[in-house]
Amino acid sequence: MSRQNTVLAIATPVFFLVLWELAALLGLIDTRFFPAPSSIARTGVNLVQDGVLLESLAVTLRTLMVGLIVGNVIGTVVGVSMGLIRPLRASLDPLLSGLYTVPKLAILPLLLLMLGLGEMPRVIVVAIGSFFIAWISMIEATMGIAHGYLETAESLELTRSQRLRLVIFPAVLPEYFVGLRIAVGNAVLLIVGVEFVMGGSGIGSMIWNSWQIFATERMYAGIVCVGLLGYVLTKLVKMIARVAVPWSPKSTSRRR
Repeated sequence: MSRQNTVLAIATPVFFLVLWELAALLGLIDTRFFPAPSSIARTGVNLVQDGVLLESLAVTLRTLMVGLIVGNVIGTVVGVSMGLIRPLRASLDPLLSGLYTVPKLAILPLLLLMLGLGEMPRVIVVAIGSFFIAWISMIEATMGIAHGYLETAESLELTRSQRLRLVIFPAVLPEYFVGLRIAVGNAVLLIVGVEFVMGGSGIGSMIWNSWQIFATERMYAGIVCVGLLGYVLTKLVKMIARVAVPWSPKSTSRRR
């Protein structure tokens, strides 16, 4: 079954790329707006050889990872704490729920006024987006821990640190990695959007600048790079989850 899934996963995009290439060669689509995949690939190779694409990717990846890690760590701590401490949940939940609905890019102008045009506003926007996803995932996972686990911990007279290490963390880890996968995709969207607005030398800026000068092959090469970045990071999180959370039902089902 896994081999069949692999074949389908590869064959489906290849099929659409072949159709796209044929449509471009036969003049069925306007190549000014939809250049042939072969043309996009050649442009991408040239950008890699010139170092432009790799330099832009490095800038975007550095900002993305810093914001993702900072936001995820803080969101995880806050989410678990609110799930365990009822007064903290009662005091912070309305405020955070209201702030969650605010578009993260809408905060960017305020950050630019306060911090200028450096890298810090980019990091903070990504961190805020990652924080809320981690917070929601962890508070729900913590509050959803089976009472039987907690009752067993009480009957064994475990200390607070032992409960966290032996009961709570193992119980919430599967949901943590689910939230992290969502946070990775959201972080890619945010950093590209921020780079659209702020400019600079990231992938988002390269895509936007290519659109402004109507360099469509270069623009599509950047879009493909963004898609591959999100895909690779998501697969990396899934691989780590399989190793870190072998007791997860999803991990168990993959081994069957």
